Amino acid sequence: MKSLKTKTSLLLLLLPILLLNAQGELKSVEGYSPQIGQMVYMLEDLKDRITQQVKDLDQSQTDFLYDADANSIGLLIMHLVSTESYYQIATLEDREWTEDEQMRFGRAGELNEEVKSKHRGKPISYYLDLWDEVREKSLNGLKTKDDVWFSSNLEEGLNYHYIWYHVMEHSANHMGQIGTIKNRLPK
Repeated sequence: MKSLKTKTSLLLLLLPILLLNAQGELKSVEGYSPQIGQMVYMLEDLKDRITQQVKDLDQSQTDFLYDADANSIGLLIMHLVSTESYYQIATLEDREWTEDEQMRFGRAGELNEEVKSKHRGKPISYYLDLWDEVREKSLNGLKTKDDVWFSSNLEEGLNYHYIWYHVMEHSANHMGQIGTIKNRLPK
């Protein structure tokens, strides 16, 4: 009986997510090796969920700070773009950012006052378009890799799978922050 009650409680907790996304299982995306395909599925699911939360924000909502220490939704998405760009270039292209890439993406790698001041006054579409651009490069690069590469070490104790897991969980973490900021937007 306890097992049924636990399953029912779990289903009730997950029901809003299942209904919103019309899914309830992790799948491997076709065109990728099996493990990479599952990671791509998770990356895309999180990106879609964040995009749905923010795509209709106006300028004041995109830049909103609920206190002096807070980050804006626009800045958090730019931070996700920066993080993914960094790991994409390091793992899929085996290089550092160019000077242009550093200027374009690298500033938002750290969330501080200087970065906050540079990422204001841009519409939400600006950030989402950049994320689309970076994601497309990530997806194309991941298609060229296989699960042997995915499980291989970049250095001792750090494999590519973990790095891309970090990109995915980083998005999940900031999705929660974005939801909190959205809940605090002025009515």
